[in-house]
Amino acid sequence: MIQKGIATFGLDYGTCLRWLFEKMTNLGREMIEIIVQEYGPDEFIKRLGDPVWFQSLGTVLAFDWNASGLTTVLTASLKESIRNREKDLGLFICGGKGKTSLKTPAQIQKHSEQIGFSKEKSQALVYNSRMAAKVDSSLVQDNFQLYHHAFFFSKNGAWTVVQQGMNQEKRTARRYHWHSEKVNDLVCEPHSGISSQIKVPTLDLTAKKSSKNREISTEIAQGNYKGLMKDIQILRKHSSQLSQMIKMRHQGQEATLLNLENREFKSHPVDNENFSKSKYLEKILYQVCENKPKTYEKLLALKGVGPKTIRALSLVSEMIYGADASYEDPARYSFAHGGKDGTPYFIDRPTYNKTIEFFGKVIRIMKTAPSEKKKMIGRLVGVK
Repeated sequence: MIQKGIATFGLDYGTCLRWLFEKMTNLGREMIEIIVQEYGPDEFIKRLGDPVWFQSLGTVLAFDWNASGLTTVLTASLKESIRNREKDLGLFICGGKGKTSLKTPAQIQKHSEQIGFSKEKSQALVYNSRMAAKVDSSLVQDNFQLYHHAFFFSKNGAWTVVQQGMNQEKRTARRYHWHSEKVNDLVCEPHSGISSQIKVPTLDLTAKKSSKNREISTEIAQGNYKGLMKDIQILRKHSSQLSQMIKMRHQGQEATLLNLENREFKSHPVDNENFSKSKYLEKILYQVCENKPKTYEKLLALKGVGPKTIRALSLVSEMIYGADASYEDPARYSFAHGGKDGTPYFIDRPTYNKTIEFFGKVIRIMKTAPSEKKKMIGRLVGVK
């Protein structure tokens, strides 16, 4: 894996071969048991929040290291490997790909009842699952549509979210990781890592750089609906000018076409934005102003609030009130540890060595044929 440099993470189509899935399930079952026995269930949950470790686990269990299917198949195989043993292991896996992701809340509640979690604790886990999906679809606007959401938690309440989005135009996927230990604020840099093959123009409202934008958006949501709509009308009126200005900037030309309330508009990806009247958007904005959310998190949590609502408030905050947002892609990791040529970055030797050391120890303990162990180590270090 290391010798390959950058991993090309293309979209997969079709299903996993049955024999491969069964092999991954069997190997995963034994590996999970050893990890839980040696380190405890919380440690397993924590490591799933590490993009490099998660990718390495899928590779060790025999799936293609450079395929988007690793995420969905690995999650499904892990889920199957602990079926009916969740309570004994203290591990629970909910959700999955497509329609299965919609079952996540019910599955969290079911498992929570099995181990005697209070209703409040169960609802908190459901809330964290739902908000993770909302954040990565509405606050990280990178044009990757979520199609996989998995929620892992332990009997002690530690949790990890692994979800994946696809960009059909670029035919690539990226994976978003969350871990409860890393989350201090659900709407401010909550990720333990984001894995992607490429970086793309992104409206990232989770960035610390977007703090003022989130603050002003919340104040706007607490205000008067008629006042907000006056600001929206300004966006509609000048949308053609904004698009032209952005296009000129992309071509390297100087452009100052708009000045609102003595504040020069700086940047925003509005060249594909549609500022025509939307009754549904107006309805949601009205409901937002009626609810008057006290925090940005509560704003995002409101029913009906999605990417377009968040984007509209962000635009008003930046264009009318000068509160800049971040347009830097928050993806931090590629699907390899790095490359010797520095692409996408030089090899992170400490992480690389720790990963190999950890899996090497687990593999040696496994009750598996020596030939299989050799293959697993080979896949880990990129030897075919």
